[in-house]
Amino acid sequence: MSHETLTRDELAQYVDHTLLKPESTQADVAALAEEATALGTYSICISPSKLPIALPAGSTVKIATVCGFPSGAHQPEVKAAEAAHAVLDGAHEVDMVINLGAAKAGDWDQVQADIAAVRAAATHPTVLKVIIESAALTDDEIVKACEASEAAGADFVKTSTGFHPAGGASVHAVELMAKTVGGRLGVKASGGVRTAADALAMIEAGATRLGLSGTAAVLDGLDAPAGSASTEQATGY
Repeated sequence: MSHETLTRDELAQYVDHTLLKPESTQADVAALAEEATALGTYSICISPSKLPIALPAGSTVKIATVCGFPSGAHQPEVKAAEAAHAVLDGAHEVDMVINLGAAKAGDWDQVQADIAAVRAAATHPTVLKVIIESAALTDDEIVKACEASEAAGADFVKTSTGFHPAGGASVHAVELMAKTVGGRLGVKASGGVRTAADALAMIEAGATRLGLSGTAAVLDGLDAPAGSASTEQATGY
């Protein structure tokens, strides 16, 4: 299906409706779940301390959480324990951050072993997404991070935490990630995707999932006239 023919409901099914601001309360998360259900998003993505969470009656929204977030500089066994705990608390999907220092040092065996530890703790059918923090990596490092993720058994590679000063998702990074995984893994674009045009550009580049905090604004903009702007602003992701 061409991205240009996506309906609002179809675009919503790409979305992990996200709230990862550290100051978020349980009430904020409950409101997020209500909004995600009303918008028809694929999932919500929340901090692990906010699990477990009761979804609204009849909701089909999946529950995703993060692991080793946002630095990725945790010991593998700590990430594994966090992932295992999250699954017990009802998470269907886990978005883990790679050991970015190991990646920058070129220690891809360590990067792969770190991912594999989380995969062993969060076995299928749990979906494992690997956040590579693409804006902080060179093109060669992006390719190698994707290869390490696939070798370790991940289901998705993901651009960004949305918290790194280097920035969030870019069309170039998504294209490179999609080319590297060749459809064998999903590709999630996250961080700085704030408009319908941004979302469609990421999908055109190869994204199969989107991490959004301002989901309503993105969906509202799908049929907006060119050049118009939403007043709602994405925050914290």
